[in-house]
Amino acid sequence: MTEERATVVQNAESQDTTDGTVTPLPQDGGASKPTGPLRRKLDAAEERAKQAEKVIDSLRAELEKKGRAPMAQPARMKSRHWGLLFSFVLLVLAPLAAAVFYLTTIAEDRYGSTAGFAVRSQESSGANDLLGGLAQFTGGSTASDSDILYEYIQSQELVADVDAALDLKGHFGQHWPHDWVFALWPEPTLEDLTWYWHRIVGISYDSGSGLMEVQVTAYDPDMAQAINQTIVELSQTRINALNERAREDAMRYALADLDEALERLKLSREALIQFRTRTRIVDPETDIQGRMGVMNNLQQQLAEALIEVDLLRGSLGNSDPRITTAQKRIDVIRERINLERNSFASAETTENGGIGEDYPSLISEYERLSVDREFAEQTYRAALTALEVARDEATRQSRYLATYIKPTHAEASQYPQRVILIALVGLFLLLIWAIMALVYYSIRDRR
Repeated sequence: MTEERATVVQNAESQDTTDGTVTPLPQDGGASKPTGPLRRKLDAAEERAKQAEKVIDSLRAELEKKGRAPMAQPARMKSRHWGLLFSFVLLVLAPLAAAVFYLTTIAEDRYGSTAGFAVRSQESSGANDLLGGLAQFTGGSTASDSDILYEYIQSQELVADVDAALDLKGHFGQHWPHDWVFALWPEPTLEDLTWYWHRIVGISYDSGSGLMEVQVTAYDPDMAQAINQTIVELSQTRINALNERAREDAMRYALADLDEALERLKLSREALIQFRTRTRIVDPETDIQGRMGVMNNLQQQLAEALIEVDLLRGSLGNSDPRITTAQKRIDVIRERINLERNSFASAETTENGGIGEDYPSLISEYERLSVDREFAEQTYRAALTALEVARDEATRQSRYLATYIKPTHAEASQYPQRVILIALVGLFLLLIWAIMALVYYSIRDRR
């Protein structure tokens, strides 16, 4: 404020006086001062400057009493800002630069190979449809077979077979420790190789359609294609093994059902033969029809004899021998009718023709044995048909591996996907740094 007042004085002194003359300032800093109207203006300006200084001093004192800064200070970096910047460089920029350097200069190129296949089954009809599905012994569906194949490709068994055929340890461990992020470490166990298998083999499986795609990466395009081709071949072998097991089960079950049906048929026929031997009746229904014919004939003869006796009595006396003979004939016919009727419910074998059992029980037993024999015969025929169907299924491959994309051979390296990996590394580093900074300042502000 003192400098501003001096400037005002110099400007006032350099102005023209009222009479148009200019009073020059002394060069040696003497005490000569301007006079007249200019002097009055200078005094008024000085007075206003003093009043302004007093106002400023009073405002500054008031602000200091309230604990506030007298005026806004210029922005400048503080220790917490430097710490935050240092943490950003340390946790984000430095790791990201290391990742970029590694991916662009150290990481070895890898090549990909893709194969696509699905499990398909041949639709069988004819005898199966006629039997209403009784011959469906092969079991399983293409969807369940695809699920089995999906798990098999990721299994330790397949990894061991592929390693034995192509030496996975030697191929993927050749760049260790140069490419220590993507290469396989030396002397890995089978469990380690299985873990590394999931890094180099990607499987895309649609459970609805059963389509499956396998993508393999390797340091050499020929090796990638060979691994994929081996996976397809081993998968086909596993599907064939499932088919063989299904065929063996189908034949075994069909033969077991046939043996059981044959034994049941033998027992039902033996029971029917024993019934016929015991009762000396081939067919009770036919036998009872014959006996009913005899009864009807006796009833007819009895009616004729009664008519004859009535005629003789009308013309002859009761003492006539012909009436006596006719009466004896009537008595014999009636006795025979009674004997025939008793034979239907006789409880023991007698000379009157009884067979020891009543006919209703015999007919019931015969019908039961006949039903058992018919059911055994139908079961035996169904078992024979099922055996033929199972044998037909065993002669052909009911399920097979349909390869719709043969293992491809890469012409250019596509892995590792450097741009995507760098972007992901940068994103995750930034998120981690931001979360750590927010947590730190949140804890700091609560103290």
